[in-house]
Amino acid sequence: MSGHSKWATTKHKKAVVDAKRGKMFAKLVKNVEVAARMGGGDPSGNPTLYDAIQKAKKSSVPNDNIDRAVKRGSGAETGGADYQTIMYEGYGPAGVAMLIECLTDNKNRAAMEVRTAMTRNGGSLADPGSVSFLFHRKGVVVVPTEQEGRTVSEDDLLEATLEAGADQVDDLGEAFEVVSEATDLVAVRTALQVAGIDYDAADALFVPDMKVELDKEAAGKMLRLVDILEDLDDVQNIFANFDISDDVAAQLDED
Repeated sequence: MSGHSKWATTKHKKAVVDAKRGKMFAKLVKNVEVAARMGGGDPSGNPTLYDAIQKAKKSSVPNDNIDRAVKRGSGAETGGADYQTIMYEGYGPAGVAMLIECLTDNKNRAAMEVRTAMTRNGGSLADPGSVSFLFHRKGVVVVPTEQEGRTVSEDDLLEATLEAGADQVDDLGEAFEVVSEATDLVAVRTALQVAGIDYDAADALFVPDMKVELDKEAAGKMLRLVDILEDLDDVQNIFANFDISDDVAAQLDED
């Protein structure tokens, strides 16, 4: 889930817990397989595969699962599915703009499941192009504040990444997001590695140009819809232009 501020940190923690259930494992492995199919099985020459592997390892996906996914994707081992990326556009509660990215081997199944989840939970699908113009593709690197033996500051990150193309650093509380143009993602990630700064994820994501502030009722409905969509096997990413204030987040936590 992406497209909001400090709530991203909470969702990030939730993703780590979800990974233990296995559903997140399957999605991360699928990412690795597709990256290998698109750009070859050598991570040193395929930055997308490199980042997909790093993300899988950060979520404790077993190395055997990652290796097999690389082999299936690159054709060194049989059994890989023909996955296609499909982006659905829609609106959630309170008019929140949503992009729902699916990676599927069955477009009809993905479309039906996404449509059903949206219409039953206060959302609706929209025509292609009616929502996507509200987002721009950006490189986003998530860096934990507390690292082994040190605390990383905003100044540390700016110093390490500005020349590599970083546009801004957002404080999420327990982590930072380093945002750049999508084309500068690899350079920014590499600059962090050179500076000895660890990161949790490096992805090209759709970032909203403006955000809708949600009250408690709308926030509860929106997060419920996101959880239901994320539980679908074909859904890989959800991007939305909502924001939840610390006050509203605290009220939701009380419930």
